[in-house]
Amino acid sequence: MPDVVVVGAGPVGMLLAGELARRGVDVEMFERRPAAGGGTRAIGVHAPVLAALEPGGVTERLLSVAARVPRGEARSGGRTLGVVRFDRLTTRFPFVATLPQAATEAVLAAEAPEPTRGATVMSVAPRRDGVRVRVGVGGRPTELTSPIVVVASGAGGRDLVFRPRAVRVREYRDRYLMADAPLAPRDDHDVAVVDLDSRGVLESFPLPNGWRRFVAWDRPGADADPGARLARLRDALDARGEGEASAAIVEATAFGVRRVIAPRLRNGRAIVIGDAAHEVSPIGGQGMNLGLLDAATLAPLLAEWVRTGIAPDAELSRWERDRVASARTAARMAAANTALGRALPRAADAARRALVRTMLAPPTGQVFARAYSMGFDRHA
Repeated sequence: MPDVVVVGAGPVGMLLAGELARRGVDVEMFERRPAAGGGTRAIGVHAPVLAALEPGGVTERLLSVAARVPRGEARSGGRTLGVVRFDRLTTRFPFVATLPQAATEAVLAAEAPEPTRGATVMSVAPRRDGVRVRVGVGGRPTELTSPIVVVASGAGGRDLVFRPRAVRVREYRDRYLMADAPLAPRDDHDVAVVDLDSRGVLESFPLPNGWRRFVAWDRPGADADPGARLARLRDALDARGEGEASAAIVEATAFGVRRVIAPRLRNGRAIVIGDAAHEVSPIGGQGMNLGLLDAATLAPLLAEWVRTGIAPDAELSRWERDRVASARTAARMAAANTALGRALPRAADAARRALVRTMLAPPTGQVFARAYSMGFDRHA
């Protein structure tokens, strides 16, 4: 019987399993996907996460394959509205590290136990002396009991730990188009860019090896045909002078925005972290980082629990309060970013540009740099 069962082998579950294994805890992971990777949106790793993962050597491995983004710029009509200087923050890592989520998973998998793939967890039932897990592997259902179970399986695993409609899910009308493109060297190759005009936001982020990710606001209810999506994203890129990227992309994916903040993360021996517990708009890039900090700060508490056989209830309660508070902070930030990125009439767009100039001007600009890099997380 494993000391801890982790449900989900994405970045959050993989990190938790690796950190527990490093501390001598016997971990078993179940993952629904038959293989790692796949189409995902998370690319940025922020300074508090890099600092939290440094003792185990994960940060060094991440940075060996990541791009480093020292600043971001807000632009409109070819003019700069303001600059966010991550490189002027007084942190151990004054930049945002960017890499595809599949690459993040590969780095985290190096220290984690091999997950059981193709495994669908059907129920998690906390009991006084353990947690009963019912799981189907290869189409065959089985049951096991573990002293501790952590659900880190993303939004799809939320129903394993919360009753239907027990956690409020807010669906936004906003939709976005996304694509990655290989680009020739350019002057702003290491700059994150947020381009605002009356058509809505176009964001672009550096990735390793000369690639760049583009995310554009899309009209709610627009044609979902793949060809139509691609045409709309190309139009958004061409309108902002990104003709090279427009010519390079061959498909555009679409995604929406939800907000979920669970008020509780623990039910006795069952704990939930990551997107299963809190889901925020990816506009701002803090969702995965919230989950990674959940895992990094939970691991030592679980290791102590396993070592002593006594639950560190006071410390776990404090951890839960801090993670819920941090998720609420990130959700407010994400909601503001989402609102700022919508299409607006020209007069309202002019007012937005003036607001952004004020926000990013000294001295308040560094406050926003800290906020965008998760400097207000309780575990930063």
